[in-house]
Formats: sequence, C-alpha cells, structure tokens
Amino acid sequence: MTPEAAIAALEGYIQPGKAADMAAYHKADRPYLGVTNPDIDTLVKYWRREMTVAERAELADDLWRTNIHEARLAAAKLLTQARIKEDEPVWQLIASWVPTFDAWAIADHASIAGQKRLVADPSRLDEVEVWTRSDHMWSRRAALVMTLPWTKQNNPKPEEEAIRDRVLGWAASYVPDKDWFIQKAVAWWVRDLSKHDAERAKAFLEAHGGDMKGFARKEAGRHLR
Repeated sequence: MTPEAAIAALEGYIQPGKAADMAAYHKADRPYLGVTNPDIDTLVKYWRREMTVAERAELADDLWRTNIHEARLAAAKLLTQARIKEDEPVWQLIASWVPTFDAWAIADHASIAGQKRLVADPSRLDEVEVWTRSDHMWSRRAALVMTLPWTKQNNPKPEEEAIRDRVLGWAASYVPDKDWFIQKAVAWWVRDLSKHDAERAKAFLEAHGGDMKGFARKEAGRHLR
C-alpha cells in the first residue's frame, strides 16, 4: 500500500469539525484530519491482515514522515505487536522516531510499540538508557514510558528486579527536573510499580518523594498505604 492510499483511506473517516478540536487539544503544530482513534484502529486492523511485517514497517515509515497526526498514530499501531521475527529493523524504526516526539498522544502510541520490542529483547535497554541523558524532554520521558512493562510482574525474576532497580535509578535522576511531563512520567512509573511491588515504590518515595512536585508525589503514592 502506498502512503497516499493510506492517507486517502484515513480521509474516508474524517468527522467534520473534529480536526480543529484535535488541534486545540493536542497543541502540536501539525496537520490533523479529524479521524477518531477507533476508526484508525479499524483501518490498521485491516492493513495488518493484508501486509507482511516488512511492508507494514515501510508504510509506517512513510506515514510517520507525513507528520499528520492520525498518520503517525496509524504508523505506531502498525508496529504494535508482541512477537515479530527478526524484529531489529522494526525496533530501529521506532527508536528513530523518538527524537521527533513532540506531543504526548503520538509519543505514547509509539512507546507502546516500543514496549513490545524491549520486552522481546531487554538488551535494548542499553540504547534506551542513552535517552535518559538527552536534552530532548520527550526522549527522556520515552525511556520511562517504554519500560512500563517491568512494573507489572507480581513475582519478578531476578533479572526483572534488576531492570526495575535500573529504571528507578533513571527515575531518580529525573526528580530534579520540574517539567510537568517528566514529573508525570516518574509518578506514572512508581504508581504502576506500587500495585505489584509496594516496597520498592515506598522506598523510592521515601528517598525522593520530598523533591518531587506535589501532584507527582501524590499520584505516585495513590495506591500505597
């Protein structure tokens, strides 16, 4: 499928007036078509059935380059899959998008695709760790969002516990950064961790909670007693 055909398919789902609302809500300077997330899901589900992984990656790359909001969401959804054989090209494509993140919705959808590739090969965390030292706020945030799967195990293996401690170290280094999105990302990671590993979450807040913004500290401890 050509990117032009994919955009035309997306345009078939435009809802009049919605593009202006989306632009006002997301506040990122890019084209908006006015297509809902469920309608994007419908199209992507069809495309995934009809295309190989390589074809999906090529289309995702093309759609991302258009800079259209819905096209970037579709690009991320095309590559969101737990098991992909020989997935390094897919991972490298997702990683190449990270420096271009500039809005939470697109960043989060792409990060979900990235989560799958990190779980498939945790050695890629070495590459992600480089993002934690970036001058680009969205890259730093992506390091936490993409590693959220490691907050969810109730009985983590030793290597999973080691990853938790590693990412919590990244989160601790973020605490002095008062940017709302960074503080929110730290809170998100610790909050989700607290539902499965309360002791680590408590220890993090005891050590760093006093230096977090109030809203973030409250959010991080929401499930703790």
